[in-house]
Amino acid sequence: MPEAAVIIVGAGPSGLAVAGCLSRLEIPYLLLEREDCFASLWKKYSYDRLHLHLQKQFCELPHMSFPSSCPTYVPKKQFIQYLDDYVAHFKISPMYQRNVESATYDEGSERWVVKTTNNDEGCGGEVEMFLGRFLVVATGEATNPYVPEIEGLSSFDGEVLHSTRFKSGVEFKNKNVLVVGSGNSGMEIALDLANHGARSSIIVRSPVHFLSKRMVYLALVLLRYLSLSKVDSLMVLLSKLVYGDLAKYGIARPKEGPFFMKIKYGKYPAIDVGTCSKIKSGEIQVLPTEIGSIRGNDVKLKNGKSYQFESIVFCTGFKRSTHLWLKGDDYLLKEDGIPRPSFPNHWKGKNGLYCAGLSRRGFYGSSEDAQNIANDIKSISVMFKAETKSRSRSKS
Repeated sequence: MPEAAVIIVGAGPSGLAVAGCLSRLEIPYLLLEREDCFASLWKKYSYDRLHLHLQKQFCELPHMSFPSSCPTYVPKKQFIQYLDDYVAHFKISPMYQRNVESATYDEGSERWVVKTTNNDEGCGGEVEMFLGRFLVVATGEATNPYVPEIEGLSSFDGEVLHSTRFKSGVEFKNKNVLVVGSGNSGMEIALDLANHGARSSIIVRSPVHFLSKRMVYLALVLLRYLSLSKVDSLMVLLSKLVYGDLAKYGIARPKEGPFFMKIKYGKYPAIDVGTCSKIKSGEIQVLPTEIGSIRGNDVKLKNGKSYQFESIVFCTGFKRSTHLWLKGDDYLLKEDGIPRPSFPNHWKGKNGLYCAGLSRRGFYGSSEDAQNIANDIKSISVMFKAETKSRSRSKS
């Protein structure tokens, strides 16, 4: 049974960050990944026009900066190259196609026992077991694509896809396309569709904060010096000045501040990259309600109106599945996969259990988590070795 000091589950940016920090401290680990590559969400399941929404200094993984040649807001292709370079630099070798079935802490051996199925070609779902003194959950906030249940969805005559399968609006030219979901992916995909000549509509059923990239950068700087409520008040004021009243276009502004909502509910503000102007010009139609039912190409909304669409893109997020395989943890992670302890104590559980990248604080939060975890494991390991050595001397 393979054993290492640390078992990391998930080779996305958070898992890579933990692996990089452990490598730097010469702590052995095993990195398990269910896909056939690291950072699969970026490499396989993201749209072409994607850029980092925050300036690059807020998105670096530990102990390695972006090249100076990278633009301030790094595009998908260059971010993937950065991750490739990170993996090469720290000699990270994930074990791919390992789907974790269970992870249980064994009190007797004081080890985590991780059971996986090996779905690599030629292995035929072979069951494997791994042992580790420490376990790091780094499966990310975006795990399993979620599409809501809608009456008649199976009868839709056109193409239905989740945002993870959307690449570019070019293939939807001159089509009526409905985007369901008004998060950043939904807003940006609606924009990409409009830019490529599709007749783009977007479901916006909840109030939304619109902020520009510059506003977000200003907020992140000010949060070092001012209270959250003051920064939120300033952001709302700036948003009103820049974007005006969007209620006449079907978009209400939330009563709670943008960064308060991000921390409390995990709901990010819409970082505008051109969508707002397309909405104002009528190139993107806002439908401020939910879908009631679907019959063929006819989509009936809950406000009674009906529209014809040829394609539907669901930008409805993800569901985390940690609770299905992590056994015996009643302290660190809730059923939805988000930490129970509040920041800044969210990353450490009991019996050597940790989590990275689940605090809703983006890459910056993942980087902090990874460094905290590696340093904590190092200090525990040093303490354990010292105690073992002391007991050996006492016996002799």
